[in-house]
Amino acid sequence: MTQPKINTLTPGPEDLKALFDAQQKARWRVAATGVEERKAKLKRLAEKIRQSEEAICDAIYKDFGKHPHESAITEINPTLEELAHNVRHLGQWMKPHKVSTPLAIAGAASMIRYEPRGVVLILAPWNYPFYLAIVPFAAAIAAGNCVVMRSSEKVGHTARLMHDMIAELFPQDEAAVVLGGHSVADQLLEMPFDHFFFTGSTGIGRKVMTAAAKHLATVTLELGGKSPVVVDETACLETTAERIVWGKFINAGQTCVAPDYVMVHEKVYEPLISALKATIERFYGASEGERLNSESFASLVDGRSLNRLDKAIQDTINAGARKILGGEKQAERRRLSPTVLADVPFDSAIMAEEIFGPVLPLMPIRSLEDGIAFIRSRPKPLAMYIFSRSDQNIERLLSATTAGGTTVNNTILHLANSNLPFGGVGESGQGHYHGWYGFETFSHARSVYRQQLPTGVKLLYPPYGESTRKALRMLKMVFG
Repeated sequence: MTQPKINTLTPGPEDLKALFDAQQKARWRVAATGVEERKAKLKRLAEKIRQSEEAICDAIYKDFGKHPHESAITEINPTLEELAHNVRHLGQWMKPHKVSTPLAIAGAASMIRYEPRGVVLILAPWNYPFYLAIVPFAAAIAAGNCVVMRSSEKVGHTARLMHDMIAELFPQDEAAVVLGGHSVADQLLEMPFDHFFFTGSTGIGRKVMTAAAKHLATVTLELGGKSPVVVDETACLETTAERIVWGKFINAGQTCVAPDYVMVHEKVYEPLISALKATIERFYGASEGERLNSESFASLVDGRSLNRLDKAIQDTINAGARKILGGEKQAERRRLSPTVLADVPFDSAIMAEEIFGPVLPLMPIRSLEDGIAFIRSRPKPLAMYIFSRSDQNIERLLSATTAGGTTVNNTILHLANSNLPFGGVGESGQGHYHGWYGFETFSHARSVYRQQLPTGVKLLYPPYGESTRKALRMLKMVFG
């Protein structure tokens, strides 16, 4: 019998409840799917993405003004690679994992079975509206879950495209994208999902975690923070400048792992500033006007972001920072030209919170220890970047700090390896995904101990007496 379609475009409370109830009824059927069924779903999704590449790029351009090539680099290609990785390895992931059994309880087989969590909620962000939605969605499907995904209302064109794509590929009682504003998200948070997966700000992350706690549900928080860059005196400056500029200004700086600020050894401070300026001019244009209108440079998501960044720039300059270039804005197109500020005070406005825009603060340091001390004084970052040709300096920075992930002598690219977990620590998040780690996140590791021989543990049964004492003494001799 065909189920009636539930309104997921402009859903009311009754629609959301109907969707949740439908997925609850279907969750055991979906959980029972085998390797080939799940692979087929992932392959259909990948094929649909390949067929829809132009439409996806067009939707993102309408939302962000992002060049189609940049969308291919940052949204489509890594999503397809993640899907292919899941398909390649899913058979191995789904097999029960055998583990050893201690001698004290010998005569048994022990294993871990990875089973679906059930019905999961994915709250997707706006900054990479396709990649950061579909990659966790694919992981949840690979793990055998039913999925409700809510896409941000700030990126309406991309959200509608994903809504239609998922509706074409999946029945609603298995997977659905829900559109709508904050009220829809709030209503979803009240429902007893088995797992909550959220990507966004730390403030909203706390709200999601509180909601999950009401249901004693598991939660993954992919947040953000101020991701530092440390450049020591051994770094290759031209290459360093190119890689910092690329990582910072891609997506107009609206990237959770974007280099947020750069601490540079004083010996190479001014030369790096010159190299950064030359690189920005080469990438985006020689004049402020060219850079402000560059087709290779995206827009900000809304006017509020533009006003927030403009004020932070002015306040930081007033506090003593030097403007190397940038700071020009075009309100009607939500444009802010690539901006570099030097000699930024550590307590200035631009250093108060995650920038999430095309502004790069620079500050000189006398030693690695100065940089380490400042990083330690701040909340644990989502990412950290190290530019050095000294193995000793690299190891010192890695061992003396903590971060969700780190790239050495480049930026952002630790995200591109599906064999590495992606996630934060502390205020930058908890839990991780990508590849196996995504499958694990959306799975419950169920311990299974299967007794095979009627021996061993009977010696420990009551009534306790001399035989028990001898058994315990024997165990102590065996295990030291």
